[in-house]
Amino acid sequence: MSSVQHQETYTIHEVAQRSGLSIPTLRYYEEIGLVPDVGRDTSSGHRRYSADTVQIIESLANLRAVGMSIEEMRTYLTLREQGDETAVEKRELFQAHAEELGKQIARLQIRQRYLSFKVTYWDARARGDLDEAARIALEYESIVKDLR
Repeated sequence: MSSVQHQETYTIHEVAQRSGLSIPTLRYYEEIGLVPDVGRDTSSGHRRYSADTVQIIESLANLRAVGMSIEEMRTYLTLREQGDETAVEKRELFQAHAEELGKQIARLQIRQRYLSFKVTYWDARARGDLDEAARIALEYESIVKDLR
């Protein structure tokens, strides 16, 4: 009597629910080779994801959630396969992304500040307070320089 080990597999719907990624995104990741080709169940013809593939997909969902590009995801997956030997490279990958996000935050804060001044400016104009509007206009001139 032989014992056959059955590896647990997951449907695309289960993987989408677990990872938070849409089914079209999962199919796209498979199509572009980000996720290994997923085997199909011979009886149903449906994709069946292994636990290892689901773990990769969950990592990709996390990387996507923080805004990493497809190329950054590919780099991470390549480094992931090599374990701690590539810890420095992984740190550098995440550090570069974190620094870029920091720059984006700074740019967004400048934009938000500008828009807040515009709201205040137009509020003063709507109230007919042209002196207040002129004072606000002078204040936000420095912000306009930061936008460029």
